[in-house]
Amino acid sequence: MADKETPSFKDKKKPLLRRLIYGGAVVGVWSTILGVILIAYLSLDLPDLENLPAAGAGDTAVVVKAVNGATLVRRGPIYGDWITFSQTPRALVNAFVSVEDRNFFKHGGVDSKGLMRAVWSNVKAGGVRAGGSTITQQLAKNLFLSSDRTIKRKAQELLLALWLEQKFTKEQILTLYLNRVYFGGGAYGIDAAARKFYGHSAANLSIAESAVLAGLVKAPSRLAPHINPKGAWERGQIVLSAMAANNVLSKAAADKISEQPPAVKPAVAGRNIRYFTDWVESEARRLAPGARGKSLLIFTTLDPSVQRAATLAVARGLNGEGKTRGAAQGALVAIDHDGAVRAMVGGKDYGESQYNRATQARRQPGSAFKLFTYLAALEAGIKPADRYVDKATVVGSWAPKNYSGKFNGEMSVQEAFARSINTIAVQVSEQIGRDKAAAVAKRLGITSHISIVPSLPLGTEEVGLLELTSSYAAVANGGHLAAPYSIVEIATLEGEVLFRRAPTPPYTVLRSDIVNDMSRMLTSVVKWGSGKSATLARPAAGKSGTSQDNRDAVFAGFTSDMTATVWVGNDDGTPMKNVTGGGLPARIWRDFMTEAHATLPARPLLADAAIYSAAATDRAPSPRQIIAEQKSTEPAKKKKKKSLFSRLFGKD
Repeated sequence: MADKETPSFKDKKKPLLRRLIYGGAVVGVWSTILGVILIAYLSLDLPDLENLPAAGAGDTAVVVKAVNGATLVRRGPIYGDWITFSQTPRALVNAFVSVEDRNFFKHGGVDSKGLMRAVWSNVKAGGVRAGGSTITQQLAKNLFLSSDRTIKRKAQELLLALWLEQKFTKEQILTLYLNRVYFGGGAYGIDAAARKFYGHSAANLSIAESAVLAGLVKAPSRLAPHINPKGAWERGQIVLSAMAANNVLSKAAADKISEQPPAVKPAVAGRNIRYFTDWVESEARRLAPGARGKSLLIFTTLDPSVQRAATLAVARGLNGEGKTRGAAQGALVAIDHDGAVRAMVGGKDYGESQYNRATQARRQPGSAFKLFTYLAALEAGIKPADRYVDKATVVGSWAPKNYSGKFNGEMSVQEAFARSINTIAVQVSEQIGRDKAAAVAKRLGITSHISIVPSLPLGTEEVGLLELTSSYAAVANGGHLAAPYSIVEIATLEGEVLFRRAPTPPYTVLRSDIVNDMSRMLTSVVKWGSGKSATLARPAAGKSGTSQDNRDAVFAGFTSDMTATVWVGNDDGTPMKNVTGGGLPARIWRDFMTEAHATLPARPLLADAAIYSAAATDRAPSPRQIIAEQKSTEPAKKKKKKSLFSRLFGKD
């Protein structure tokens, strides 16, 4: 029987090849099906690609404006001008590409080598630690996704990166990225960052500045130059080395630039402005409770030139005489005669202490409180020319003493006030009734609790600096309430008005004859009394005050245009070295008022009293009524729906 024919190797190969082709086709089909299913699954909760969110969406911003429109502070997201690719410095492009995505102009959205390195790092770490993201992937995440480190989010990021690469050119992708990425300090985009940290447009960035900005995106909150200049520059030097390694900067140039870090520009208004803006933000929440969760534009009453004068005067006083006399802290408030706050300094240095001594502290005003006792006395019929005797005086078991420790005999009420004689102030208080002075204080704007004690006229009850200032302004404007305010309007960044201050007629709190007498008495304090150090080259009036053991020293006074109060002391109540209200505080007050009035003509006191009186009313509106009237009912304007191109590039 013949042997069967043995199949050749060639014949055996044919069915194997067919099986391989068939198997490959099956695998390909199922891979395609599974890929489609996977893509569909990943796309289920992808955001609407035609509805691009704004940079920093979900964050709220607050922009506080001065009375002249100047920006005092920005808190929250900050945006600059849109910088096109042609406007972007080449050094900035090279810096970002070198440190963030060396192969940006070569890959199609995903850098396979970088991705494999990231995968290997994650395997070794046992979790997601490295991203390996390209600039396109980072843009996809910034535009559409959260920052969660999950496999699903990473896969979605890859899909969106591929979509972006098909949709836009490399230049458009980089432009989008640079104008939206977060740099710390609330700054989104290269122009906002350049202006915040270096004080100029991104179009003018130097190589060193570009290197720092490129390095910030790794850890913007930790490396922001205004918070951590050393860390920001160390990271910037790493970027310079990466630029040299990527052959876009010579090593010699990188080494030379590394020797000199770029200077961070300090805030224009100075950080002490934050005492005022912090207070304004708290007032905004009270006036517009519906503003919660919204980005706001707050227009205020503060005058930058007056604020500068206040800041410098307090600094000069505390850094000079204050150092030698143990006065570590100070505060100043200046208001117009209608109560508009023009300047506020809440302490020596906001960076060291955010406690606002102008609005939060309660201190003994000393003899500055005599204003209320003598106003009550004038209302009771006592005249400035009436005579009293400065002598030992006893009320119960308490005996007031003069600061000099001496008694001066008989003198007029005006002289006793000007020389701040304590015994006569107590005699007057007991004659008319202590409650009368307390009632006048409340009427003029003192909101702090006042106990009806024998020492009341000597200012032993603690009050706030702002309320004391507004009380003196009630005399300065001719006898009308000067309730302090700081906000003119509150609006959202979209233009919806949430609050607008409505003009309110002056409310009379003092008779004109009482005001005239008190104005002359306050003038005598400055001309020849205890406040001679506050003398100006124009009519001025005021009153000094010193608490027991020189723990607090105050000077409150006014001109025809402005009322201001200065306090100096120590937060822990440590006594100062012979500091009185007629000394250091009066000199700071004079220094401030001189500069604040530099462009104003000299006018007699009470120059505007007739204007206030003509519009005055005898009925004071309640705070609730004022707020209700001031809230705007103006509807928000509807926004025009923008195209995707507009949302991406900021224009149609």
